[in-house]
Amino acid sequence: MKILVSNIGSTSFKFRLFEISGRSEQELAQGGADRIGGKGGVLKMSVGASAETSRSREFPDHGSAITFVLDQLVAGGALKSSKDLGAVAFKAVMGGDLPAVALVTDEVLATMEYFIPAAPMHNPPYIAAMKMFRKVLSGTSLVAAFEPGFHRSLPDRRRYYAVPPEWAEKYGVRKYGFHGASHCYIATRTVELMGRQKARRIISIHLGGSSSICAIRDGASMAVSMGLSPQTGLPQANRAGDFDIFALPLLKAQAGMDTDAVLKALGSGSGLAALSGTSGDMRDIKQAADAGSKQARLAMDLFITAIRDYIGAYLLELGGADAIVFTGGIGQHNPWLREAVCCEMEFAGIKLDAAKNESAKGEARFDADGSTAALWVMPTNEELIVARQAAELLTKKTGSKNKAKPAKAGIGERQ
Repeated sequence: MKILVSNIGSTSFKFRLFEISGRSEQELAQGGADRIGGKGGVLKMSVGASAETSRSREFPDHGSAITFVLDQLVAGGALKSSKDLGAVAFKAVMGGDLPAVALVTDEVLATMEYFIPAAPMHNPPYIAAMKMFRKVLSGTSLVAAFEPGFHRSLPDRRRYYAVPPEWAEKYGVRKYGFHGASHCYIATRTVELMGRQKARRIISIHLGGSSSICAIRDGASMAVSMGLSPQTGLPQANRAGDFDIFALPLLKAQAGMDTDAVLKALGSGSGLAALSGTSGDMRDIKQAADAGSKQARLAMDLFITAIRDYIGAYLLELGGADAIVFTGGIGQHNPWLREAVCCEMEFAGIKLDAAKNESAKGEARFDADGSTAALWVMPTNEELIVARQAAELLTKKTGSKNKAKPAKAGIGERQ
């Protein structure tokens, strides 16, 4: 079965094409288009083992980009025709208590629309893309793999807020967690590398423009740093992360900001970018800090402290760790940050080898002799997880109807 995994941004469309057949998994193509709807767009694509090609190409909307990419996949031989495509799968963000993996139906879209206030930067472009693919590929199965799906195993003590119970049951105000596909891949791959018995307790640290940490026991999520929305948990590139909600009335009263203005600032005008006075890219923050910027140094220290706080909590949750894994762009490419995070953790049996850490590339261990926890740097592969989930769903449900509940009925009910 050939599955196109679609990753949608407000002005971008990235994809990877897989062929999944039983235990056989092959990536047939990958690429993407950027600056959709604007000037200076670039389309990048590689098919099979061929080198990546890049060309200037402007697209007025996502629909035109999707159509062009499909034509190029046929021209390049990755697809015989668009009908050769078994499914399009989406690494969708917020669907409340919809099934972790679901066929895209009107009910699914309605539930995603219900949760737009909790994921205003994420759900709208995915909803739009799903509707576009419906038009472009009429009859092809569309599958939504929701990021909170991996965290369905969270115990109730980590799923609920200390608020009136009806908020959770009636409105879906609960902790869901995100980056599920990434944490799922890390859990799966770490077991493959170390063996199931040696990798029962894993702390997965996904650090990038959006960051989260997950405690995993025996392949199941036990705790995750994000809650109801992707705006919570660790400080993000331009999102505040954990924040005291009672600053809202203070800012309204003293700064004259209305609720929408504060939420917009917290969701896109805060985070490491605002605190450091840079773009929010960790490379820019580090450069500014090295040049003497106190604000950039504060942003780095705050980020590292938040990561260490969650590691400490999750060591308690798991009773220690067999493996601590760094992934995501920041986690993979910044040995100085990994060293800062892991320093002075010998009391917990965690010992970093500085030389191994500095040279760690791709998939590599960097723990020192005597460390009770394996320390890994590991590229994640969210798209592969989504492709596997879509293939499994379609294999089980061929010819069946999606049984997701409509948004109006039990939006907060656990299924």
